Amino acid sequence: MTDFSTEFRMPKGCPSCGSHLMRVSKARDPDDKVFCASCNSYVCLYREAEDRLDNDHKSQAEDMIEKVTNKDERELPPKRS
Repeated sequence: MTDFSTEFRMPKGCPSCGSHLMRVSKARDPDDKVFCASCNSYVCLYREAEDRLDNDHKSQAEDMIEKVTNKDERELPPKRS
């Protein structure tokens, strides 16, 4: 899955292991499944992850960590509406 996926950081950790690092296909279609990069558990659909990234309340520190970790977002295709 490594060659066809990209990793990003979510504000809320994986329910199974607590890791914030997630993996999704490079296509980033709304119906693509998001998996934990650590334990490979299914977490949610990409459209749900986008909603969490946009709307979940986070501390200033968490916001800064996400901006640094998700900086490769610029290289990915634009989000779909």
